[in-house]
Amino acid sequence: MKIRLTTAFIALALAGCGNQGTTGEAGHDHATEAAHEDAQARGEHGGRLLKQGDVTVELAIAEDGTPPKYEAWLYRDGKPLPATAGRVDVALTRLGGVQETHALRARDDGRLMAQSVVGEPHSFDVAVTAHIDGRTLRWTFPSYEGRTVIAADVARESGIRVAKAGPGVIADEHEVQGLLTTVEGRVASAMARFPGPIRTLRANVGDTVRAGQPLATIESNLSLTTYTVAAPISGVVLSRNAALGAVAGEGAPLFEIADLSKLWVDLHVFGADATHLRAGVPVTVTRMSDGARVRTTLERVLPGTATASQSTVARATIDNADGLWRPGSAVSAKVTVARQPVALAVPLSALQTFRDWDVVFVRVGDTYEVRPLELGRRDATQVEVLSGLRAGDVVVVEQSYLVKADIEKSGATHDH
Repeated sequence: MKIRLTTAFIALALAGCGNQGTTGEAGHDHATEAAHEDAQARGEHGGRLLKQGDVTVELAIAEDGTPPKYEAWLYRDGKPLPATAGRVDVALTRLGGVQETHALRARDDGRLMAQSVVGEPHSFDVAVTAHIDGRTLRWTFPSYEGRTVIAADVARESGIRVAKAGPGVIADEHEVQGLLTTVEGRVASAMARFPGPIRTLRANVGDTVRAGQPLATIESNLSLTTYTVAAPISGVVLSRNAALGAVAGEGAPLFEIADLSKLWVDLHVFGADATHLRAGVPVTVTRMSDGARVRTTLERVLPGTATASQSTVARATIDNADGLWRPGSAVSAKVTVARQPVALAVPLSALQTFRDWDVVFVRVGDTYEVRPLELGRRDATQVEVLSGLRAGDVVVVEQSYLVKADIEKSGATHDH
C-alpha cells in the first residue's frame, strides 16, 4: 500500500534532514562547527586563525573589490612576520571529490595572496600547508555553505526529482493569435436543381451526414414529380436555408456542408515577427476553451496583409480528431522559428534564486549543494547554462524550492 505523506509530515521530515544537512561528507557536524567558528578568535584582518606552537596563519578570502582570492598573514608569538618569511598552499575538496589548489605568495603590502580565483560556492573541505622558516605546518577543516543532507526516502516522498544536466535545444518561439477556418475544397452546398416546393427536410444544422445521403425532397414545377437533394460530401451541416413548404428556386443552396476533420489555422503576425516566418517551421496551437494543444507545421505565409488588422497571415492545418476545434474560434499559437543546440541546459523548473544568484541544486549521494550559474538563452521549458555546471551533474529538477528552504533553514552561511 502506498503511503501518502501530508505536507506537515514532509515538513517535519525535512526539518529532521535539515539537522542532518549540517553534517559534512567527512562527518563534521556543521552546527557544532559553526558554533565553534563563532567562538573562535578572528585575526585583525577578519580571517580564520590557524595556530601551531608559536606560529599563527591568518587565512581569509578577499572579496571586496576583487574576484575572491585567498589571502594570508603570518605571525610568531602574536607579532607580524614579513610575508617573505614563508608561503602558504590551500587545497580544496568540493562536493563530489573535485579538487583545486591555491598557492599564496608574498606581496609588497605585507600579505600573501593567491593569483587563482575561488569559485562559488565557497563550500569545501580545506587543507592548509604553510612553510615558514623551514617548518611545515598543516591544518584541515570544513567550510561549507549552501549545503544540506536529505535522506533518500524523504526526498522521494517529498517529490524531489533529479536528472543529469546535458545538451539541449533552445527554441526561438513567437506567440501569435489566430482564427480557425474551414479548409478550401472541404465545403460544399446542396442545391435545388429545379424550382418547386420543398416537401421534406431530413437534416438540421449540426448533423453529421455522409456523401449521397438524402437531405430534402422537392416537387419539380417542370415535371410535377419529386426529386431528392443529396449531400455532395460527407461532413457537418453548417447552415440550412430551407423551410418545409417553401418554394426553392433553381440552383438555390439549401444546405452548406463542411468536412471538419481538418481545419485551417490562420495566424495573424505583426511587425518584424513576420520576417522570421517560413513554411515548414513547427507550430503549437492552443485551444482557448480548455487549453488543449495540437502540433503542426506552418504551410505557407500568404501574400499581402489582412486589411482590417494590417497583419501578415500565416497558415497551418490541424487535425480535428475530437471535433471540438470549431471554425470561427480564436486560438493562440507558438511558432518555433529556430532551434539552437546548446552544450548544456537545465529545465526552468530547476532554477531558484539564492542570494543574488540564479542557481540549481546538485545532488551527490544524499547531499545537496547550491550551484550559481551564468545563464544564456532560454525558451518556455529550459535555459542554456554557460558556466557553473558540468555535463553529467545530477540536478534537482522538481521541488527544488524544498531544497532551498532546507538549506536556508540549516543556516549555512557565507563564512570563511
